[in-house]
Amino acid sequence: MTHPILSWALPTALGMLVLAMVLALLRLLKGPSAQDRILALDFMYLTGMLLMLVLGILYGSSTYFEAALLIALFSFVGSTAMAKFLLRGEVIE
Repeated sequence: MTHPILSWALPTALGMLVLAMVLALLRLLKGPSAQDRILALDFMYLTGMLLMLVLGILYGSSTYFEAALLIALFSFVGSTAMAKFLLRGEVIE
């Protein structure tokens, strides 16, 4: 971290992302419908990916960026499978 703004901005961003993930977890557990739960899980995927990106900037490691890429890939596949299951009742035809 060479810039003075990053010394307070990155920990603040991490705190906000953790708070967002906790609120999404509450929606995942309490959601009134399956669509709400799937949307909360998608949001948790997104915040997890952003958390990895912020950690990668904070620590200056490219490993976190690769983990964020994997989270994005798995979230797309998982969201597609869950949406197909909700529409048709089966994933594999």
